[in-house]
Amino acid sequence: MEHTNHLIQERSPYLLQHAHNPVDWYPWGEEAFGKAKAEQKPIFLSIGYSTCHWCHVMERESFEDHEVAAALNRDFVAIKVDREERPDIDAVYMNVCQMLTGGGGWPLTVFLTPESKPFYAGTYFPKHRRYGQPGLLELLDAIAKAWRADRKSLLESGEKITAALSAEELHGGHALDKAPIHQAVWHLEQSFDKRWGGFGRAPKFPMPHNLIFLLRCHLLGVGERCLEMAEETLRAMYRGGIFDHIGGGFSRYSTDERWLAPHFEKMLYDNALLVTAYTEAYQITGNELYRRIVEKTLEYIRREMTSPEGGFYSAQDADSEGEEGKYYTFTQPEIMEVLGAESGRLFCEGYGITVKGNFEGKSIPNRIGKENALPDSGMEALLSKLYEYRSGRYRLHKDDKILTSWNALMIAAYAKAYAVFGDKGYLDSAQQACRFLTEELTAADGTLLISYRDGKAGGQGLLDDYSFLAWACLELYESTFAAAYLERACELMDQVIVRFGSDTGGFYLSPEDGESLILRPKEQYDGAMPCGNSVAAWCLARLSSLTGEARWQEAADCQLSCYGAFFRRQPSSVTFALLALMQAVYPTQELVCVMAQEGEKDALAQKLGKIPHPQTTTLVKSPQDQEALSPMVPFTADYPIPEQGVMYYLCRNRQCETPTTDFEAIHRRL
Repeated sequence: MEHTNHLIQERSPYLLQHAHNPVDWYPWGEEAFGKAKAEQKPIFLSIGYSTCHWCHVMERESFEDHEVAAALNRDFVAIKVDREERPDIDAVYMNVCQMLTGGGGWPLTVFLTPESKPFYAGTYFPKHRRYGQPGLLELLDAIAKAWRADRKSLLESGEKITAALSAEELHGGHALDKAPIHQAVWHLEQSFDKRWGGFGRAPKFPMPHNLIFLLRCHLLGVGERCLEMAEETLRAMYRGGIFDHIGGGFSRYSTDERWLAPHFEKMLYDNALLVTAYTEAYQITGNELYRRIVEKTLEYIRREMTSPEGGFYSAQDADSEGEEGKYYTFTQPEIMEVLGAESGRLFCEGYGITVKGNFEGKSIPNRIGKENALPDSGMEALLSKLYEYRSGRYRLHKDDKILTSWNALMIAAYAKAYAVFGDKGYLDSAQQACRFLTEELTAADGTLLISYRDGKAGGQGLLDDYSFLAWACLELYESTFAAAYLERACELMDQVIVRFGSDTGGFYLSPEDGESLILRPKEQYDGAMPCGNSVAAWCLARLSSLTGEARWQEAADCQLSCYGAFFRRQPSSVTFALLALMQAVYPTQELVCVMAQEGEKDALAQKLGKIPHPQTTTLVKSPQDQEALSPMVPFTADYPIPEQGVMYYLCRNRQCETPTTDFEAIHRRL
């Protein structure tokens, strides 16, 4: 009979991957902590996610190993957590790891007291000591002996670490001005790689919110090189192997400075944010390369990452048959066999496929050193043929859970792409996914759930779920002008203020009625994706401009004020929050369009979508939605519906201009 542990009843793909380990894993919960208290054993907490390469390595080396399992089962209570389903738990213990070691990552390994207080933390550990790195077996033995011989010291360490974490708070009292924006641009300029694009040294991460920040700085005239830095990075990522030239979409990050050799897992959130960045770059430059990158990325999402119900899956694995990148790489003879001699030669020349190879004896298709030109129709046909061939190799593992927060990012990306490019399929995908979140990931009382898989949803929604979905609804409103999306954004941000608010400013990651952990985390650093506090700040600023309501302005000011320490000391680490600051310290424009016919909304959205105007908000009133708008935007009651056409009311920098029916005049002023 096949061995199983306590994870076998879970829905998370990551937890189910470990359900047959000889380690007696428990999910996070009362059963595990009750066992630890009853048996007076420390807890071995392991946090990761299903497409994490080093999580797979540690599982194969240690968690499938009977010697390691025996040590864990004898001396510890072992708990597995999927960081994507429980980002609140991950946030708490990642802070511990960063505090104790100065770094972090996944797999995350933390030792706890039975009361869940941490006393030791790290990331990946090999089974045995290697290259100066402690081995897991030695570590388990040392901690088990210390627990038996000097438990009091470990308990005291847990208390001290917990107290230190609890003392960390957001700091307020910062006057709002433009200085942090200029300082962030300066920081990015200092770390910009002039040769290969991107920021800092390898490994290089896309960090799309930094690129969006630079693009918007360019529009505001901040810095002389913002557009150059953003474009160089966007083009370099496209040329490299981090972009899947054959199947579309971007991998997690590049292991080298040239963007050639990626960590091959593909994450939904990276692709969503990159679609937004490339779309905004197209708005500014009109460069067709950016449009094609968006098209290929969204084709990939539609084809491989969209569920039949319209939700978006979380990730695809880096490993194929136990080997990282095997699915994505080619040999030159393989290309020749698939495409034929002449076509194969052309492809190999165009995409860097060599006899020697560029990755472990094989080649990652790339355009490094080539011009940025779009592939012609002939080359596109070869790419399609290789995609069909590659698809038949073997099946990539897919993390098919559907996360509210990450789905919201993709909805926002699809909505913006529709507004700019006019592809109705993009809007359909955004709206279908939004309906899915409403139907399957929203509880009867209107609160959000975290994840969905196999027909079941669960997890109490966190700040990221609410603020990201509010962002998505605002993007949907600006691409359709359907009042229901604005109404939903208001509802979500009302819940953020009530359920996640803090007396010291900023918002907690977990709601006030959420599970009680050793502390209630409050995140504001923008990492691989913007944090919930930064996105909340942007949503509040946009709602203030759209509605003119004082309560949204007060909430936005309070939220920005709580970023004081980061704005002063590390502004480049909170670039998405700086987008919200831009709304406060640079001139804004408010456009109110009052139309006689509902049917004119689509045409207006398409015309406005071509204009890059992040400092402009557009509100539309029609006979059909005037009743819905009235409680959200009371001032619209005084704007009469015209007998025909559209009347435009434009206010710039808190001064309103003469109303007009001439869109071209408005277009010039925008």
